Amino acid sequence: MVNIDELKFDKDGLIPAVVVDSISKKVLTVAYMNKESLRISMEKGLTCFWSRSRQKLWLKGETSGNYQHIVSITADCDRDALTVTVEKDGPACHNGTDSCFTEPVWKSGELNEFSLDGLYQLLEGRKKDKPEGSYTTYLFEKGTDKILKKVGEECTEVIIAGKADDKKETVYEIADLAYHVMVLMVQMGISVEDIHRELASRHIIDHKIKQEKMTK
Repeated sequence: MVNIDELKFDKDGLIPAVVVDSISKKVLTVAYMNKESLRISMEKGLTCFWSRSRQKLWLKGETSGNYQHIVSITADCDRDALTVTVEKDGPACHNGTDSCFTEPVWKSGELNEFSLDGLYQLLEGRKKDKPEGSYTTYLFEKGTDKILKKVGEECTEVIIAGKADDKKETVYEIADLAYHVMVLMVQMGISVEDIHRELASRHIIDHKIKQEKMTK
């Protein structure tokens, strides 16, 4: 573990902190910390920054309720910048958006950005707008029973491909299964964050069980 005194603060006693969502891995904001705000952050487990405009400490969420619960703080190789991974209670930006980074500057015409959150939002849009000719629209219009049937069919396809030891086909079928499971999630109002939290809770339980076995 790196000690606070080993970090390199600038001439104003500040160090940049890139705040990242632990679930989506999205950059939420970039702020600054001094030694005092960093100590408070570590003691409370909540992000605390130094406001350069107001020249005072700023505990994120103190007035808005949008606290950021710290999962980890990591220094870069030069120890002059931090990434702060958090679980957030609400929007990170004072404008009410999920992230402060919402203004596109440039985008590649060849490379596409993909995330499960992005796919989930696209599926939510399909359910709301129901564009004609969309397969996803068809599933939502048919309802839960049809979606569940497709999930079952894709499970079978994964088993067949896996049993044949066909890696390429298995990847393809797992992707199909993941898509249909996410359609079911949207249909039932289950978020990506809900699944993340459930898996995270199981990881903690599994870790405890392993520790118990090692001590016996």
